[in-house]
Amino acid sequence: MTKTATVLQEHERAFVPKEFKVTTWSKLKPYFHELLHRPISSLRELEQWVKDKSELDAVVSEAFSWRYIKVTVDSSDEKAEALYQYAVQELAPKITSYEHQLNEKLVHCPFSGQLPPDQYHIFLRSVHNAVELFKEDNIALGTNIQLKSKEYVKIFSEMTIGVDGKQMTLQKASSLLEEPDRAYREAVYHKIHERLLAETEPLEGLFDHLVKMRHEMALNAGFDNFRDYKFRAMGRFDYSVESCDDFHHAIRSEIVPIVDEFNQFRLGHLGFEKLRPWDLFVDPTGDQPLRPFEDIPDLVEKSTRCLYRLHPEFGQTLEIMSELGHLDLESRKGKRPGGYNMPLHLTGIPFIFMNATNSLSDMRTLMHEAGHAIHSRLTSQYKLKTAKRVPSEVAELAAMTMELLTMEHWDIFFPDPEELRRAKIVQLEYVLKVLPWIATIDKFQHWVYTHPAHSRAERKAAWMQIMKDFNSPTIDHEGLEEYQGHLWHKQLHIFEVPFYYIEYGMAQLGAIAIWKRFREQPDEAIEAYLSALKLGYTRNIREIYEAAGIAFDFSRAYVSELGAFVKQELGQLLQQHG
Repeated sequence: MTKTATVLQEHERAFVPKEFKVTTWSKLKPYFHELLHRPISSLRELEQWVKDKSELDAVVSEAFSWRYIKVTVDSSDEKAEALYQYAVQELAPKITSYEHQLNEKLVHCPFSGQLPPDQYHIFLRSVHNAVELFKEDNIALGTNIQLKSKEYVKIFSEMTIGVDGKQMTLQKASSLLEEPDRAYREAVYHKIHERLLAETEPLEGLFDHLVKMRHEMALNAGFDNFRDYKFRAMGRFDYSVESCDDFHHAIRSEIVPIVDEFNQFRLGHLGFEKLRPWDLFVDPTGDQPLRPFEDIPDLVEKSTRCLYRLHPEFGQTLEIMSELGHLDLESRKGKRPGGYNMPLHLTGIPFIFMNATNSLSDMRTLMHEAGHAIHSRLTSQYKLKTAKRVPSEVAELAAMTMELLTMEHWDIFFPDPEELRRAKIVQLEYVLKVLPWIATIDKFQHWVYTHPAHSRAERKAAWMQIMKDFNSPTIDHEGLEEYQGHLWHKQLHIFEVPFYYIEYGMAQLGAIAIWKRFREQPDEAIEAYLSALKLGYTRNIREIYEAAGIAFDFSRAYVSELGAFVKQELGQLLQQHG
């Protein structure tokens, strides 16, 4: 591997001094005030104003991002928590108010119609949408919702269970469901879900509160329900609620039967009378769980090599992030659950956060987040911040595609051919299995927010019915109904970022399509993938997917074609055994 990491350099600033740090509102306000009151008498001056505004946005965004990072890496850091709370409670509401005034200034500027459409169409579409949605009452309400939703992280980050004489996070305990001893797996499964049930009241109460506040926000903005409001607020211009319905129907009819076939295969190989939830992650042959790395440095080294093999720019990105300390990967108490890639628009070098426990899913998570990081780096040259803030349907396409493309080089993690075969089987099973879960979470949220006056009992009944619609009938949940009724509590997105989840499913289908092309034309597929990522958000979603050489399509016929391809690849891997 050639050493390629470079010294971190921020983009040149023209408006906000490089030494400026976001601290108090009194120091930040003058930059917003100047933009608001600056005269604009030509198209050239308007373009400079837009660039200066974007620069200020990037400065503020990066400062807020670091405050969020520091809270998530250590929830016990009181200083970090105080700085984050100040940003959310004091800075954000004032910034939001100014943002609206600046957006109105742009919309009403006589030169805005002269901005070149090829550079500014997506940006202006977003600004007009923000102006139309803005309601003064929603500033304070939005702040309260954001602060309230963070209680979920606090509850979850402190959940641990005792296994084998030591306390561990639920994420770490979940990796034990891969162990070959069935009685051991069952005991761990019960401990995890009993611990979750112990938090039922605070989690249900928190969600009741969030639903009420979100519905109020929607009404303030003139919408009948939060679902319809959120679609507009998320900038879902390129598809509709009906598109989501199409996705739900296609997954239920075309993917669930394939998942069930493989569960029947699993049951037959395990030789049990019934397939229980704790049997879903163990290797069907009874082998020990796959361990792709020894420790965090080993994970980073192998992942970097793997990415370099696929494309030099991919490996270089992770290498630079590692050198700069922009990776926090190990699981520990007090650390927020889950994983994320945090774009840092000033430097162009993002930050990856996750909770590794030495499992195959950890390796997959790092490949996923590396896809996001590479995407961030490929769009860092854009002056407009909106061009770098890609919609989730595109962001997740970058990440999920990276999971599949890197499979060609997983021998770095699994030099033994049999272990490599098993790892690929697990990955492809996951690719299919996650789609019904995504559809379940999304459809549930559609129900919740279009029935805002529902009771907890009605919510539970709706969840159970939706679960049944997308569940593999081969899995036996007898006696586990109480666990089932609260499984959605595990999904952070429902609490923190409502409706941000179906994008994973849309992108998963896109990733399968790119991987299918990669298997046939590897060089062309990689180049098209890179071309799509480099577009950032300068084109609409459908155009970006087209640039990648695929379709943004949720028809049963298209989903059936992609499902059949994965099924065929899985079948070939399964036949290779013994």
